Amino acid sequence: MSSWRSTHGGSAASLIAVLIALAGCAGLPPNAQPVNLPTDVPLTEVTDQGLWPAADWWTRYRDPDLDRVVDRALANSPSLATAGARFESARQSVRLAGAALGAHVEASADANRQRLSDNGLFPPRLLGFHWYDMHDLGLQASYTFDWWGKQKDSVNAAMDEAHAARADRHAAAIVLVSSVIDTYFGWQADQIRLALARQLEATVAREGGITAARIRAELESADEIHRSDSSLAAAREQIAALEASARLRLVALAALAGCAVDQLPAMTAKPLPAVGNGLPDDVKIDLIARRADLTASRWRVEAAEKNRGVARAEFYPDISINALIGVQSIDVSNLLRYDSRVPAAAAAIHLPIFDAGRLQARYGAAQAALGAAVASYQDTLVNAARDVATQVTSRAEIAAQRAQRAIEVDAAQQLKLTAVARGRQGVTDARPELTATEYWIEQCDALAQLDAAALSSDIGLQRALGGGYVRNNSTP
Repeated sequence: MSSWRSTHGGSAASLIAVLIALAGCAGLPPNAQPVNLPTDVPLTEVTDQGLWPAADWWTRYRDPDLDRVVDRALANSPSLATAGARFESARQSVRLAGAALGAHVEASADANRQRLSDNGLFPPRLLGFHWYDMHDLGLQASYTFDWWGKQKDSVNAAMDEAHAARADRHAAAIVLVSSVIDTYFGWQADQIRLALARQLEATVAREGGITAARIRAELESADEIHRSDSSLAAAREQIAALEASARLRLVALAALAGCAVDQLPAMTAKPLPAVGNGLPDDVKIDLIARRADLTASRWRVEAAEKNRGVARAEFYPDISINALIGVQSIDVSNLLRYDSRVPAAAAAIHLPIFDAGRLQARYGAAQAALGAAVASYQDTLVNAARDVATQVTSRAEIAAQRAQRAIEVDAAQQLKLTAVARGRQGVTDARPELTATEYWIEQCDALAQLDAAALSSDIGLQRALGGGYVRNNSTP
């Protein structure tokens, strides 16, 4: 009879355990298919041949002043410091998630002194004392089995988020550097245009002097002096605008570098560097690994995918074991005696049975987060392709405009030389020469603006191509 009870009692316990496990896994979502992300960028075919930007791509402009400003910005920029703080926070999250893995061992020591109540369960008159001491010394160990990979996925998701934060930091640095370079060369362009504007002012003033002399000699109408004054005022207005633009660029440059304007490295006016050409022939495939924002988005998709795995593993039971090795005594002198030992061991299983849809809601939220991460990646991918295509198209358009403008500058130069020669021969006075000079200065100014636009487009292209970033899969 006892044997029958033992056998059937064990069967009943097994059946109950199976039923509980089935109840815990009720509503378990099916295994989801892995996310398949695009492996190339939606770009039209390009025929240029070039190299990817280097990590210090701005040094190819061969400008020591620029190098010093960039170094200052990378060292002091508040925006870059903020991105670095986010990365450090994500890195610590990896350590926190990893701390949940494996065994945990804790040591504890307690010393307590307590008075017994005269009206308690054990009256002091029976025990013979009112006060007693209790001393404990123990070592506790616990281990949670990660049979369903929940803890592992949590750690991997935290690592992916840290990778994304590191890529964000690189993206912030690339945006910062390209903004610094663009602002710096904008200041240089202002200096070039200022020199031309001052030359134009001197030429217009000289022409106005001749006009005034001719009016005094009654060789010109008095209205001509008003036309000269208007031209001179326009030239001076342009000088004022360019000077204000140069000052504003210095303010912006100081803000990017995280310092005051007077703390910026010394800068001297110099010609704008020539713009290189060429686009990598493997840009459609390699751009994904060379843009920090794309890399960050891709890491976040992988993190969201692992978080979905964590949410699914919540439907399975958690099993853990705990063990305690300790000693306990009311007399501290007997605390380390063998007969003061109080060992203990326990095993625990946590089965989610009825949770009012909490697990389903958590899994649904993880699935929605994954969908949002994938959509964000697709949007970033399209924007990256548009960024590259826009910069390439802009550069080609500016190059075509510059070629025609260079012809106009050469023609204006020839007109000026002809006017100078005729003036020397005494055929005309100095006015045709001055008018030709003004026209030549205007064409040079337009060419300088195109040169600045071409350089800005080149900077934008280097940023669009990733600014020297390459995806790194090493542990944060």
